[in-house]
Amino acid sequence: MAQLHWILLLSALLSFVHALDASTGDADPIYKACVDQCEKTGCVGEKCFQHCKFSSDGKSIDGPWYLQEPLYLRWKQWDCRSDCRYQCMLAREEEREQLGHKPVKYHGKWPFQRVYGIQEPVAVALSALNLAMQFHGWLSFFILVYYKLSLRHDKKTYYEYTGLWHIYGILSMNSWLWSAVYHSRDVELTEKLDYSSAVALLGFSLILAIMRAFNVRDEAARIMVAAPVIAFVTTHILYLNCYKLDHGLNTKVCVAMGVVQLLVWAIWAGVTRHPSRWKLWFVVVGGGLAMLLEIYDFPPYKGYVDAHALWHAATIPLSYLWWSFVRDDAEFRTSSLLKKSK
Repeated sequence: MAQLHWILLLSALLSFVHALDASTGDADPIYKACVDQCEKTGCVGEKCFQHCKFSSDGKSIDGPWYLQEPLYLRWKQWDCRSDCRYQCMLAREEEREQLGHKPVKYHGKWPFQRVYGIQEPVAVALSALNLAMQFHGWLSFFILVYYKLSLRHDKKTYYEYTGLWHIYGILSMNSWLWSAVYHSRDVELTEKLDYSSAVALLGFSLILAIMRAFNVRDEAARIMVAAPVIAFVTTHILYLNCYKLDHGLNTKVCVAMGVVQLLVWAIWAGVTRHPSRWKLWFVVVGGGLAMLLEIYDFPPYKGYVDAHALWHAATIPLSYLWWSFVRDDAEFRTSSLLKKSK
């Protein structure tokens, strides 16, 4: 139980991370003056932006079509203000570095270096790797249950949780897809899609944890377990998208669902005699320890790798081991059911 208390403590501390995000950089008078000047002139030093063009009444104009950004680059939605903020941030951070000061956050985010307009390139690459790992795990599970393990006479699998793991795989891939998009460009739409996908995944993961740990196989019982969680998750997603994108509330909701399912899996791993329970323990404890990367937040190294990116990196081997446990569980349950049927 000591490990469970430790995981719970880490998760509780994590709930305060976003609430404590400072924005010291955007409160800096020098930075603010730079942004104001850039929005008036369209330039930061020798760097000027073609879409920062203004008419005599102060309204922004696009200019001739041949000076506009190509359509295939406009998805980034970098406008005059965001480009001014980015260049002023880089200029201010260079000045601070020369004075021996540490990096600070601007508008709640660390100063990252763009690559081809991508806001956090390392986080995007690691999100893509996580997406690939989830696809590999789901595909290997699909091949196992339908082509390597015995099937019933109606061509259905003996494993009772096959359909649930298919849904889990789809939601996981969807979540990492929007994570990559969100880290490519942080705007309201991508933020909502990323948050909504993560909440949906966590909610379904909680349902799956309860059903597998308590061996819920009856359809009526499954509906009774799933219905309240689905109702809560749906309400929360609608709240975020249609009423208020509350970062603090969303963090608390995600942490609460994450902690509950970690406890469910950890307790079940402690009482079950499953042959692959060590994999489950490793994922639970490893996932809890990975939260340290979120708690001990630090500025991006060379403007690219921060604690959140390293957390993305830590989830890659954990995802591989998790799907390995799922495959082992399918083999274990299928073997047990075949023995009972004989």
